[in-house]
Amino acid sequence: MNRPSHRRSPRDWAVDTAVFLFALIFGLAIFEDSVEPGSREFVILLDLILGLALCIAIWFRRRWPVQLALIASVISVFSESASAAGLVLILSVAVYRPLRTTLLVFGVNSISLFFYLQVKKPPESGALAVAVIALYIAVAGWGLYIRSRRQLMQTLRDRADRAETVAKLQAEQGQLRAREEIAREMHDVLGHRLSLLSVHAGALAYRPDASTEEVASAAEVIRASAHQALQDLREVIGVLRAPVGELPQPAFADLPALVEGAQEAGLPVELTLDVAGTLPDHVGRTAYRIVQEGLTNAMKHAPGEPVTIALAGAPGNGLTVEVRNPAPNRRRGEGQGLLGLTERAALVEGRVEYGRTPEGDFRLHAWLPWPA
Repeated sequence: MNRPSHRRSPRDWAVDTAVFLFALIFGLAIFEDSVEPGSREFVILLDLILGLALCIAIWFRRRWPVQLALIASVISVFSESASAAGLVLILSVAVYRPLRTTLLVFGVNSISLFFYLQVKKPPESGALAVAVIALYIAVAGWGLYIRSRRQLMQTLRDRADRAETVAKLQAEQGQLRAREEIAREMHDVLGHRLSLLSVHAGALAYRPDASTEEVASAAEVIRASAHQALQDLREVIGVLRAPVGELPQPAFADLPALVEGAQEAGLPVELTLDVAGTLPDHVGRTAYRIVQEGLTNAMKHAPGEPVTIALAGAPGNGLTVEVRNPAPNRRRGEGQGLLGLTERAALVEGRVEYGRTPEGDFRLHAWLPWPA
């Protein structure tokens, strides 16, 4: 339990004022009942001065509870008016310090009670000693209860703070995952469209002798691809604030249309499908993205070179996807899309491998689980 701050709150001022008045009033009442006729004025005055000093010391009980309680144990041997203030200081030690310290202070005050009985010699000393010890135990027990309750409340507040912090971190991680998913979607969707645009624009640049019909046909393909890319971009931006699961997602059935678009762009593509059964949506979507990334890389690094795509699989055996094409212009430092594919495959407990073959081709191979 953290030690209390020395700065008092309005509540602390109210509590300290009430405790001071309690110690002063009850201390004077005990003094009045215990003072004997014929007592010396010096002894009476000293008793009152010590009691008042100890009552004033209550204002500093939060800062030095143990020291003041030990001083009170000595003063209470000689001063009747300090009795109530001593009880308050025992309570303060139990509230603000550990149990071991509280027991130490309790023991010292019990010893001081023994000396008080020897000095004052009150009537019925045995009964008085039992009553005072019981009062010490009650006050210390009350203080320990207050301390344990405060510790419990502090623990609950700490747990609430930790839960709030964890919730914020989870929300931030969720936002980060959403951004990564959106970035991956934009790369997959727009990268393929822009690669088609690049291929057709490059064909126009390297064919100055093309006929008017060929130029018009290529320009129409460029226009259609640009329009479709703009539509895809609008779809992705339109759902930036939507849950990630609501992003536009392709299906495995869209794979032939994807290959057909690449063929129209002038890329020789051979597609082989040996799939027995209906693929789960998440597996089919991942397979589509793998083929899309393979075609995009082929158009970017080996435009005009033949591409072979083979998909085979059955329930219980998994689905294999392979995209192979010559890669004479493949450069290091490129492959963010391939890294994204690796992450996609890992999400469905699959794997992706890519690299050059001994024949000089670039091979993109993936295996995706297909439950039976």
